[in-house]
Amino acid sequence: MREAIDYLPRRAASLVYEALDDTRVVVINGARQVGKSTLAERVWRNAPNGVARFLDDPTVRVSAHDDPIRFVQHPGLMLIDEVQRVPDLWLAIKHVVDRDPRPGRFLLTGSARLLGLRSLPDALPGRSETIELWPLSVGEIDGHEDGFVDASFDQGADLRSEWLGLRKKDYLALAARGGYPEAVKRTAPKRRQRFFEAYVADLLARDVQQVADIARASEMRRLISLLAGQTAGLLNINRLANELQVSNPTVRHYVDILETIFLVRLLPGWSANATTRAVATPKVIFVDPGLAGYLTTGTGAAPLGGLLENFVLSEICKQLTWSNTPARLFHYRDRDQYEVDGVIENNAGEIIGIEVKSAETVRSEDFRGLRLLQRRLGDRMRAGFVLYCGSESLSFGDGLTCLPISALWTTRSGEE
Repeated sequence: MREAIDYLPRRAASLVYEALDDTRVVVINGARQVGKSTLAERVWRNAPNGVARFLDDPTVRVSAHDDPIRFVQHPGLMLIDEVQRVPDLWLAIKHVVDRDPRPGRFLLTGSARLLGLRSLPDALPGRSETIELWPLSVGEIDGHEDGFVDASFDQGADLRSEWLGLRKKDYLALAARGGYPEAVKRTAPKRRQRFFEAYVADLLARDVQQVADIARASEMRRLISLLAGQTAGLLNINRLANELQVSNPTVRHYVDILETIFLVRLLPGWSANATTRAVATPKVIFVDPGLAGYLTTGTGAAPLGGLLENFVLSEICKQLTWSNTPARLFHYRDRDQYEVDGVIENNAGEIIGIEVKSAETVRSEDFRGLRLLQRRLGDRMRAGFVLYCGSESLSFGDGLTCLPISALWTTRSGEE
């Protein structure tokens, strides 16, 4: 039996247990090396009469391929790790759970967006729930609350945060650390860089090929570097195609692959009837800012402000997977050059605007884009926050507040 070393509790664990209580098949999905297998094993060990199957074992994989129906027969919870390695298992699982619809039958893990893989049949709609696991959040690593998303909708612009003494250099260090558990454990920068180097090589050699046939891996590697150089910027297909000397459709295809394997996330442009001049082009962020920082180390390609913005937006994305407030993250930019780095919209249509500043002071001009949204949205605009590298939590007018970036993970949600 495998043992997790230096395990850090994951907020997704409670989501997995809740899903197993009423759902036949639960999938833990996410990037390679974010801790899916470790989390799944801890859940499995707590299940009575559970069994685990690890498809990175060649013997186990051959058995699953040769006799998938018998492979998935078990009266209790079955954990199948890296399930995308044997696509035939999906139909076998469907066969089993359709005949025995008890909840908590299967716990599956995978390193790509499973239903987007070309080799997998669309076999489990209505029978499964997917829990998306991101790299570790700062709160998970350092033992803080990670309650900003819920608190921002609950308290609006009245939200305040205690300063932890962090400055710009500290936030950049946190961004460079990232959240992959193995990278977090490596405190020496050179050792962490070696992890990132191997990580990218493994993605190109395994995950990319799992999703699509890429004849020229060098083009994909170059694209990853170019995207890191403009992290938290708009996705400019034309510029990337010119840089790579390939067609626009090829670039779009490559970016889709990178999103499928959880390397990057595209944040849609936000718009509403009140803001018809909005630009629809998505913004690109890396799922892990530490990897983005590694890819631009020594190149001067990525401004530190872009890496810091990526750091903040990725922390918000992590919280959205477990927050009590159902919401989505967008960005806003219009043809008049007004922009807001992050726009969080809940199911009621309420908006939290986020601006990220690398400075340790805040000016009135930093709220320019937030004020525009506030004027146009009225009561729909719950609050606008400038998150910055300074120490104070201060009001800048009705509905507008500046907070230290650390408010993201030190804020306690209402239910806590």
